[in-house]
Amino acid sequence: MRFAFFIFTLFPLLGQIYVMWRTWHLLPSGLPYKIIIILLMLFAFACLFINFSTYKEKMPIPLSTVLYEIGTSWLIILLYLFMLFFVLDIARLVHLIPSSFLLHNKVTSLGIFAFMVGIFVYGNIHYRHKIRKEINLVTEKPLNQSIKMVMMSDLHLGYHNRKAELVRWIDKVNAENADIILIAGDIIDNSARPLLATNMAEEFRRLNAPVYACLGNHEYYSGEPHAQKFMQDAGIHLLRDSVIVWNDALNIVGRDDRTNHRRKGVDMLMNDVDKSKYTILLDHQPYHLELAEQNGVDFQFSGHTHHGQVWPISWITESVYEDAYGPYQKGKTQYYVSSGIGIWGGKFRIGTCSEYVVVNLNPSK
Repeated sequence: MRFAFFIFTLFPLLGQIYVMWRTWHLLPSGLPYKIIIILLMLFAFACLFINFSTYKEKMPIPLSTVLYEIGTSWLIILLYLFMLFFVLDIARLVHLIPSSFLLHNKVTSLGIFAFMVGIFVYGNIHYRHKIRKEINLVTEKPLNQSIKMVMMSDLHLGYHNRKAELVRWIDKVNAENADIILIAGDIIDNSARPLLATNMAEEFRRLNAPVYACLGNHEYYSGEPHAQKFMQDAGIHLLRDSVIVWNDALNIVGRDDRTNHRRKGVDMLMNDVDKSKYTILLDHQPYHLELAEQNGVDFQFSGHTHHGQVWPISWITESVYEDAYGPYQKGKTQYYVSSGIGIWGGKFRIGTCSEYVVVNLNPSK
């Protein structure tokens, strides 16, 4: 844990130093405004670390919200500035561009500014547009009629995904007239405080179908007892290492998040499951997918990866997870890993999408 914190701190810090150094040399001469720009960069970087401190919970919610938005957005902006300056430096070293292109150059400064504004305005608009993904499943197991399900993951409600956005999401889900709604964890972001302050639970109670959910890692970060209480108030049926039979047609298995090292194995959860019925497993983090196949699960729904949120982080998640995004199959078990309807941190989707999944389960003819 300490090593992970060290790495998380070191790489952004080195990137911050490099970007500020490059920015200082790139901007045209004029000391006062250059200092202001560097100070703004330092402030945005400091906001990122304030978000991981306990001070945020003691501040007024509007102030915490602003600091959250600035800090987490800057992390992604910093990544793109680092990549851009790095590519330009390589081009300079191999003499594709002259050194003057990166030294006190007004044209280059304006070009980089326009590029960054353009890509992040696009990223924000693309994030706000929620993609509807529909998949059709067929089962030979007994099923009297087709079942329509809406599945979501990674809402990350909190300081940045606020009640007004949740209202839009609930309206989209209700428009589907689903039979059942399944959520694969991370309903809450890093704190339950903004959810409680704005009574987001009442929005979940507007859903026109029963809701079942498992825990995600962020429910633990926000305080697992608070998360459980919120879900109870919201009318969400929490499946924590437990199984329910819905409408005498489906087994729904909710696995606790792997943050809890004492959670039950898939084999233990499936011990008492009637496997003659279609079985859906909710497991937030898509590790060890073979466990669902080995234990007779028909369909596993997961989230957590966000598909990296922005390119090229999506390349990293694709190298880490067997299935980082989308449909997958092992043997007779089918899987879907969602990129999530919400997002952690800055509200940008570049090369990925925010989505909800509509699943039609049909009996074979």
